[in-house]
Amino acid sequence: MKPAPFEYHAPTTVDEVTGLLASHGGEAKVLAGGQSLVPMLNLRLARFEALVDIGRVDALRTVARVNGHLRIGSMVRQCDVEESAEIGAAVPLLARATPHIGHFQIRSRGTVGGSIAHADPAAEYPAVALALDADLEIAGPSGTRAVTASTFFTGTWATVLEADEVLIAVRFPVWGEESGFAVDEVARRHGDFALAGTAVGIQLRAGVVVRAAIALFGLASTPVRAAAAEAALVGSAVAGLDLVGIGHAAVAGLDPPEDLHASSALRRRIGAATVTRALGRALEEAGVA
Repeated sequence: MKPAPFEYHAPTTVDEVTGLLASHGGEAKVLAGGQSLVPMLNLRLARFEALVDIGRVDALRTVARVNGHLRIGSMVRQCDVEESAEIGAAVPLLARATPHIGHFQIRSRGTVGGSIAHADPAAEYPAVALALDADLEIAGPSGTRAVTASTFFTGTWATVLEADEVLIAVRFPVWGEESGFAVDEVARRHGDFALAGTAVGIQLRAGVVVRAAIALFGLASTPVRAAAAEAALVGSAVAGLDLVGIGHAAVAGLDPPEDLHASSALRRRIGAATVTRALGRALEEAGVA
């Protein structure tokens, strides 16, 4: 199928972007790579009066260290994340998540901001942003504002972005020494959206967990933090950890969606297993033999 007719705009500044969005009164949509939006338009699952392509806004392609964070512009492509030594060293969890996204053709066009703003609950980047307590910079006609990842996602494909706003950058905290990170997921085929998965970060001091981040995806209408499992980890000696038990604690109380690919119970079991595996790899990277 073909999409419904729309106006196409290709601004070169953020001000132009927000001006165009405001002028269309909620009937415009940002195009930030198009790997998710274009198929939805072609299937007539969505239609807009105008598309505002932000691919020519050079200011959205920058990467910089700022006050203990790595600030990544929303139009940095996923393939650039995959290949960047700077990003891989500063935010390993983002780099670990990237190979799980689709196939290389998808990653060559898909962007960091596009994935996060699209807010698919089975996608990897939203879970990484949530796990790392990332700050998201949003621009609108009245200026810029920042929100935390914990408040950004409001539902399936839904965020706090207003119709005249655009995500311009994501600030990821840079963790210190004795840190380990891992992403684990289960999909029907490599490149498919995950049936369930997790993004994990662990930081140790003298064999004790001092920081833990576990975000689950594919198990709810948004990515979710496993707060109880994180609490069980922090302050615990690594030698006594029950990783299988922590995996089960991470999914306790969740009621995942059911579809033709997996039941709710199966998704819970998969989620628990991915947490157990990811924790094991993250602990190993953090320095546990």
